[in-house]
Amino acid sequence: MDRPPLTAGLLRDPDFGRLFAATALGQLGDRVIFLALPLVALVTLDAGPFQVGLLTAATTAGSLLVGLPAGAWVDRMRKRPVLIAADLARALLLLTVPVAWWAGLLTLGWLCAVALAHGVLTVFFDVAHVSYLPHLVGRGRLVEGNAKLSAIRSVTAIGGPAVAGPLVGGFGAPAALLASSLGMALSGLLAIGIRSREERPETGERPRLGRDIAEGLRFALGHAALRPIILGDAMFNLFLVIYQTMLLVQLERALGLSPSGIGLVLSGMGCGALLGALLAARVSRRLGQGTVIWLAPLVTCPLTALLPMARPGWSTDVAALGLAALSLGGVVRVVAQSSLQQALTPDRLLGRTSATARFVSWGGIPLGGLLGGASGSVFGAPATLWIGAAGMTLSALPNLLSNVLSPRADLTR
Repeated sequence: MDRPPLTAGLLRDPDFGRLFAATALGQLGDRVIFLALPLVALVTLDAGPFQVGLLTAATTAGSLLVGLPAGAWVDRMRKRPVLIAADLARALLLLTVPVAWWAGLLTLGWLCAVALAHGVLTVFFDVAHVSYLPHLVGRGRLVEGNAKLSAIRSVTAIGGPAVAGPLVGGFGAPAALLASSLGMALSGLLAIGIRSREERPETGERPRLGRDIAEGLRFALGHAALRPIILGDAMFNLFLVIYQTMLLVQLERALGLSPSGIGLVLSGMGCGALLGALLAARVSRRLGQGTVIWLAPLVTCPLTALLPMARPGWSTDVAALGLAALSLGGVVRVVAQSSLQQALTPDRLLGRTSATARFVSWGGIPLGGLLGGASGSVFGAPATLWIGAAGMTLSALPNLLSNVLSPRADLTR
């Protein structure tokens, strides 16, 4: 495929522009889900802390259920049709929540079932998305491509909660999911318009799911640079979800914020993420990707401890700045490690490496939801937030102690 010269911005490439716009709409839908789905449980169904943790676990259990097979399957398919099908299926699925609510049939069990199915579809979408980018932009533009996609995700992280808060407050959380469904549908339609066509991957030998999965596992977990990245990410995600499970409980019940107020806090996190996306390429060039991967969480994660210390008033504003810093550091780290993973992985293993990394990194997320809910029920939201903040900070250790990811390392060269 023809690509713009390296001196031109990727947004001049019409196909990348369509992927960029599709990412924006899909992420906007995702951000509305992030706020609306737990609030459906909290406000509409009067769920308790453990039930919210159960919903969180259902939302993220897809990585455990289909994480490894998804990579093997996606490696044997064209990626764009997977993106389209996953988007349109998620749009239809989300539509069932407001329909069930209006019919008086919505239950926590239905909400968890929708969350689980949505999570399974999201696994296929994310694995295909990560594998598709090197084909679309070329390996020499991966940092730029990832940074631009992270930037638009961050913009939607700002706008999503700002839109979702008034929608939830004015029409109810179930009705707000209509906006999510619309965003997913439009994302799929934009992906249909991408003109670049992939060649069907060469499968070589007869496909064997177990053998293909094992090959991906051996490559990802046997690679000296990828292994500490994946383990550190797994640790971070486990404690992030423990933290997030009680985040809305703390904001809504302990600090007394309205849905619009919660939306503003989450939009502030989006501002931090946007700043991180704008700085990511520059920081990676200056410090080296290896250093960025461990330094970002070590510097920004301790600031999340401000939230359990907050009280209604000015300290809530200070805690919101700590959450924004978490998002900034998270995006800088993810851009560095995603670009490094894509650059180090052969084309034929992109899907399986991405799926293996996701399986290990996200595999503990359902457990984190259950642990966060159980901890919130037993110890309360503030103590659970302290546990999450400490664990996220310590997630820097696997990469910090790695001899491969040494200071100023840039392994893509």
